[in-house]
Formats: sequence, C-alpha cells, structure tokens
Amino acid sequence: MSRVTVSNLIGRSPAFLESVRLIRRVADTDVPVLIEGETGTGKEVAARAIHYGGARRDHPFVPVNCGAIPESLIENELFGHVRGAYTDAREPQPGLVALANGGTLFLDEIDGLCLKGQVALLRFLQDLSYRPLGSRREEQADVRVIAATNTDLLALVESKQFRQDLYYRLHILSLPLPPLRERGGDPELLAAHFVRAARTRFNCPDKSLDPASVPLLNAYSWPGNVRELENLIQREVLLSDGPLVSLQSLERLSAHAAAPAQLTDIRFQAAKARAIATFERTYIAELLSRTGGNISQAARLSGKERSRLGKLAKKYGIAHNSFRPGE
Repeated sequence: MSRVTVSNLIGRSPAFLESVRLIRRVADTDVPVLIEGETGTGKEVAARAIHYGGARRDHPFVPVNCGAIPESLIENELFGHVRGAYTDAREPQPGLVALANGGTLFLDEIDGLCLKGQVALLRFLQDLSYRPLGSRREEQADVRVIAATNTDLLALVESKQFRQDLYYRLHILSLPLPPLRERGGDPELLAAHFVRAARTRFNCPDKSLDPASVPLLNAYSWPGNVRELENLIQREVLLSDGPLVSLQSLERLSAHAAAPAQLTDIRFQAAKARAIATFERTYIAELLSRTGGNISQAARLSGKERSRLGKLAKKYGIAHNSFRPGE
C-alpha cells in the first residue's frame, strides 16, 4: 500500500460514496481528522487517500500503531532523541514526527495510546512544537495529524480512559467509515478486484469469481469487513483447483451465522463455556491483528504471560504468523 487516491477506492453503495465525498472534502483542508470505523473497514486506506489527495501528497505519509508502543518508549518514538540522551543513545535519532515533516502523521488505534502518550501528543498538537529527549532546544514540525479508532472514543472520554481535551483536538473533522454489511453491492465489486489482485500475486492467470457466489457475498454479515473479504479471497484463490473461485468456505460461514443455537437449549455450564470460548477466540484474534502477529506485544497489551497467550492461540487454531504484514 503506497499512493492511494479516491480513484483507487472501490464501491458504488450510497454509504461508500458518502465516505468518498467526505474524503475529498477533508483532503482539501489541513486540520486534524479522526477516522472512525470497525476493524477492517479500511481506515489506513482512507487516511492515505486523504494524504495523497491533498497538498502534502509529495511528502511523507508516516503510519504508527499507537497501541503497539510501550509507555516507556512513547516520547522517544514520537520525538526522537539526541546523542547521550540516555545510556545507549550513542547517535541522535529522529522520531516519527520529524520523519513525517511536511507530510502526514497517521496515528492508528489512537484509543490504545497510553495516558503519558496522550499528554505528550496534546502538548505537541497545541503548537506543533516538540523537544527530542535530552535536547534543550525546541523543534518545530510541519505535519498534518490523522488519527483512527475502531472504538467509541467519546465513550472512553466519558469513562475517563481518554483525555477529553485531546479528543476535541483530534475531532475537528470526523470521517466515519461504514461496515461492509451496510455497503449493499460492494462485496461483489471488492471480491472481483481481490481475485484479480490475487491472480497477479500468486501467478494464477485463469481464475475468476464464480457468479454463483455473488448472493453469498451480499448475504454474509462480514464481521471482519473488507480485510476479512480480502483474506477469504486470497485463501480461496490458492485452494481452488479449477478456473472458478467458488467461495465454499463462505457458504459454511453463512450457514453457521444463520442458525445460531439458542443458549437455553443447553445447560448453564456448557453455555458459559461457549461464551468464554467465543470471547477468548475473538479477543486473541483482534489482539494479534492489532500487534501484527507479535505474541510478545500482544502479551504485554493483554497483561497475560507470553506462554499462556501462545497456548490460547494454539487452542483455537489461531496462527499468529497469519497476522503479519504481507502474510
């Protein structure tokens, strides 16, 4: 993913076209933007479309996953350090803010930013000035900040888990992204695009989407949104033997989603065990998605031991390698 513009975005549903309209509008401004949407709705794609559709397009786009930065390193990551700032600081190192100078700093999963990081970011946003660790001189940065979240940030403000003043600094412009289930007709377009992309990537020139799969594409609820669809298509392209990509696994997923068992049909302990298993499976998958498959980072974020988290992932057949970028 590099130079993304609105011309690269795929969809024709009213909800999608409204998002495209907003992207065009906010790209013409130079103030902070908060992108809100469920996991997998394409928040970084939207951020890149804003960046490359605006005046900063020829300057850097620097993404950072806020939830993956340890609290002890947040200021160093954002603002860098000078030589001798601490014991191992043998050479000066620029931070992400300096690397993004002239361009855009994309703060993904802003809800995962620790309180110390929230204070540092708020101070920076007030006048775009910062001080590298160990330096006595204040630096100035020319950056646009775009933040993204998959949670209700205002609810976190109300529960005192996110600073209200930082929320209002970031929320000057808001860009909500619709989930795929609300984008009628778009799953078919995206699936065809992902088949073409997978054909090129995996050197399978003769494969195409089976027309019989279109009703399934449009009927499924897509809890993982566009990312789930892309991963499904890649898997089916690799596993299908003939020229048609038929999405048989989607048929099984749809059947499972359409006929959930009633909790009261089973005894209390069994229902409780099922609920716990569903929570653990979902939590671990989202955690590994957030950390790019890094088990150690996932363990730190969850507060569990690395070995215990690894055993849970193995228990549910969740391969952490599959969450690494490019996998």
